[in-house]
Amino acid sequence: MENKKFLAFDIGGTTIKYGIIDNDLNVSDTGKVDTEHNKDNHIIEALKKLSVEFQSKYELSGIGVSTAGIVKDGSILFAGPTIPDYKGTNIEESLNKLTGLPVFVVNDVDAALLGENLAGVAQNKESVYCVALGTGIGGAYLDHDKLLSGAHAYANSIGYILYDDKSKTYYEQRASTLALERELKQYSISVIDAFEKAKKGEEPCLQVIEDWADEVASGLAEIVLLYDPETLVIGGAVSKQGDYLLDLLQRHMSKKIPDGLFKTELAIAKLTDKAQMYGAVSQFMR
Repeated sequence: MENKKFLAFDIGGTTIKYGIIDNDLNVSDTGKVDTEHNKDNHIIEALKKLSVEFQSKYELSGIGVSTAGIVKDGSILFAGPTIPDYKGTNIEESLNKLTGLPVFVVNDVDAALLGENLAGVAQNKESVYCVALGTGIGGAYLDHDKLLSGAHAYANSIGYILYDDKSKTYYEQRASTLALERELKQYSISVIDAFEKAKKGEEPCLQVIEDWADEVASGLAEIVLLYDPETLVIGGAVSKQGDYLLDLLQRHMSKKIPDGLFKTELAIAKLTDKAQMYGAVSQFMR
């Protein structure tokens, strides 16, 4: 098979990462630019400029774009406040018209899952759910190589499940790593340091981490009961806590799922910051 080259973009709230990925999954010529809060449609203009530059340097076979926001038909259907004036941006059409290349656009959590399925912890799995724990909480579901995102592309918006009327909060407002960070502020301690102390059994960190893990587990238990995936992949920076985090979540989830119904394997995402880039070009690799 000839070694084809693809241009991959990973658009987050503050930066656009990019690079060339070939058939053998080698990543080269990487870089990043600021999103500049999408002032004057900066994001799509930056993508166009970079696409033209890379097309003059390489014989490209396609362009893959992983992006924050809800994606439908290659366009941004919904974007939160992190990226202003992004809704309605038609990435696929713009880049396809400009370059004549096939373009694949996918939400960033979906991209992370596709990346893990292509080259990470979700390889050769029939049914995988991915949860990204970060400033918010995102979900993605891959069943027999097909992303399931619902009739209106709003499925897996798990950050908004488990609304609590008393505190007027959604799941992600209580269980994200941002929520954990806020809780630890009163002790002037970072998330990473708090985990180190919790591992040694030091209070109050141990209790704060246990309480947070219980919140996280409540959402993960719902996913297991609804989808019964073969594997549930945990991503986001906090996943660097590895087995300690998995054991913690497993323990808290077991209390919330009836005996015998928890067969799902928990796994830590493996590709870290490369997952989205791989996922962006995954459709060209199939």
